[in-house]
Amino acid sequence: MLFTQSIDTRSLRPDNFDIHHCISKLESGLVMDIEGAPRLTVVQPGQGRQSSLGSIGVVFKLFGEHTNEQISIVEHPFPVGALVPPHTHTREDEYSIVLEGEIGFRSGEREAVLGAGGYITKPRGELHTMWNPGKVPARMIEVISPAGFEHFFWGLADQLEAGPPDPEAIGKLAAKYGLQFGEAPWLPEIIARYGLTPPMG
Repeated sequence: MLFTQSIDTRSLRPDNFDIHHCISKLESGLVMDIEGAPRLTVVQPGQGRQSSLGSIGVVFKLFGEHTNEQISIVEHPFPVGALVPPHTHTREDEYSIVLEGEIGFRSGEREAVLGAGGYITKPRGELHTMWNPGKVPARMIEVISPAGFEHFFWGLADQLEAGPPDPEAIGKLAAKYGLQFGEAPWLPEIIARYGLTPPMG
């Protein structure tokens, strides 16, 4: 639900302050409009488009239009053995929070396996990947800053729902959003260590 109306703040000047008028406005469901602040957005559990990105899933929660383009938020379900192709973001940083199961992360030269409640930052400009090292499905929240990259996920989901992966089309979509796929010399060892499914392509 999005609240889009606002209180006329001129009525709140010290020489014209009416507490009863203010309370009635708040009780009627209106909110004060602070210049530059994003509108209140409510996303209930289970809401948001759910789709596949190939090796992992995606659930769309908040778009840049909800946050003045400051952040966007998605959830990623990870099947057992799932591995995200190594890639580098050139425009945004990512902040991951594990909700269920375990998820492994490699960003630059740093590696970590986190359980539920674990947090990790993935700076732009670093080649990174993620995987499910456990024996049960996992799930995490991805906070993207600034917003915008959620539209890559949306476009990729559209492509994969329409038919088999088209590497050329995926490459064009990645370039549009500043995403670069890369070769990682450490990837084969991670795949062997955890028995992961190699990424497509």
